[in-house]
Amino acid sequence: MQTLNAGYRGLSLIMDLNWDRALYVATIAGALWVGSFIGTLF
Repeated sequence: MQTLNAGYRGLSLIMDLNWDRALYVATIAGALWVGSFIGTLF
């Protein structure tokens, strides 16, 4: 249980430090999805 808890805390720390990079990747993925959706309409 301690290993699982420590792993969760480590993942939480990584997300706290790199939340802007995750947001950047999500924004790029969303823009590509919207672009492909609009591209299929025309």
